[in-house]
Amino acid sequence: MKPLTARLHGYLDYLTVLIFLAAPAVLGFGGLPAKLAWLLAGVHLAMTLVTKFPLGVFRRLAFALHGWVERIVGPALIAIAFLPDIFSVKPAFAFFAGMGFIIIAVGWLTDYAEAG
Repeated sequence: MKPLTARLHGYLDYLTVLIFLAAPAVLGFGGLPAKLAWLLAGVHLAMTLVTKFPLGVFRRLAFALHGWVERIVGPALIAIAFLPDIFSVKPAFAFFAGMGFIIIAVGWLTDYAEAG
């Protein structure tokens, strides 16, 4: 039994959107890393809104598929952290790598078979 329910995962998704939006200002990075963080905030919000789970609004995307997208995004964020324009900005590097590991951990702990 995995401890994160679909509802709790939804709350974490909306928190993730806020974190991606705020990170450039809070951590003090701009340029490409900031634009990427804001883009990912928008993509994550859109995916959360269309997911078939308790906190989804339009409920078109299966929660299990949402999970597969996150299984790709987590490692991709770690890889993105090593791109020269991000790696050279230490707060951005730490942010993207850290968020990648967090998304991987949330994925491991979420019961994607449970949907609302």
